[in-house]
Amino acid sequence: MITACVNLDTEAWAESGAVVHTLRSLAGRIKSLTADEAQELSPRIEALVQQIAPALLEEHGVGVDSAAALLITAGDNPGRLTGEAALAALCGIIPVEHSSGKTQRHRLNRGGDRQANAALFRIVMTRLRGESRTVAYGRRLRPVGWCRSGLERRVVFNDSGPSRESLRETAK
Repeated sequence: MITACVNLDTEAWAESGAVVHTLRSLAGRIKSLTADEAQELSPRIEALVQQIAPALLEEHGVGVDSAAALLITAGDNPGRLTGEAALAALCGIIPVEHSSGKTQRHRLNRGGDRQANAALFRIVMTRLRGESRTVAYGRRLRPVGWCRSGLERRVVFNDSGPSRESLRETAK
């Protein structure tokens, strides 16, 4: 909506030109403030994540933004991550039965933290492109008939997915 306000054409809205001009001006200020704040906060977030969970940052494919999203999802009590299923439920990637009649199907849960879900997706995509264990895992599953999206879901639960132990270390 902010971008739409920045791009408003004052000529098209001749009758309410002052309102359109004010909207464009305020939207431009909001965009610049947001960019400035992001530049200011990035080093602080990086330092905090490095201090809280350095082991998570050492894992392949986990950057500062992804680690921060996962840490926020883990919350103040990372000890509640008792297993992969708990992490999957928090991130909204746990399979849910979606069956009709005699057909048995599963889909991913649409609940959970969408930011953590996106962070896991970025991590998995990075690992599928460059980490040797994950690439080998993918090559083993391809001949069995797994499609790419199914493979991505499996990587999260495989030992080559992001380790919950890295998140749980923050509780110590």
